Amino acid sequence: MSGPAKLADLRIRDADPGRDAAACAAIYAPSVEGSATSFELRAPGSEEIAERMRHQQRTHPWLVAERGGEVVGYAYACEFNQRPAYRWSASVSVYVAAGERGRGRGRALYEELFARLRRQGFRMACAGITLPNAPSVGLHEHLGFEPVGVNREIGWKEGGWRDVGWWQLELAPAPDGQPAEPLPPG
Repeated sequence: MSGPAKLADLRIRDADPGRDAAACAAIYAPSVEGSATSFELRAPGSEEIAERMRHQQRTHPWLVAERGGEVVGYAYACEFNQRPAYRWSASVSVYVAAGERGRGRGRALYEELFARLRRQGFRMACAGITLPNAPSVGLHEHLGFEPVGVNREIGWKEGGWRDVGWWQLELAPAPDGQPAEPLPPG
């Protein structure tokens, strides 16, 4: 089955902290506990995820994908760095429930996220990936991300030192002169 037919049952919408935080926390938890994918050491609960959503949605999109009314994945953008000169760049992440991976869910979430970031005036999407992680690297490179570097043995997780690779996607070309300020979501 090809792309659009596989995704006919998928609905992508803005995340609602009260409605979606528990599902997003459950999807995220396996990447934290028993995995080196996330460098967090304790999986955040629904209240913490809800607070992250509220905080990040002030300036960046946070989306969920639903299939049959159930949240099966999410993607979000956040500030790349606190220094003001970075404000046209965003860090991006996507997480898909275990039973839904490999079915285009992450790609669909990211494509909608990138469209929204472009409308807001962001130029770069940046993704950090704990290595090795062939599925995540494959998804990002399929969507046009280019590798830009690796932090070697940057974090200790799951009994070993882990590398983090960095990928970057140009969302919009650099304008001549200073760009307009990024718009709020919506």
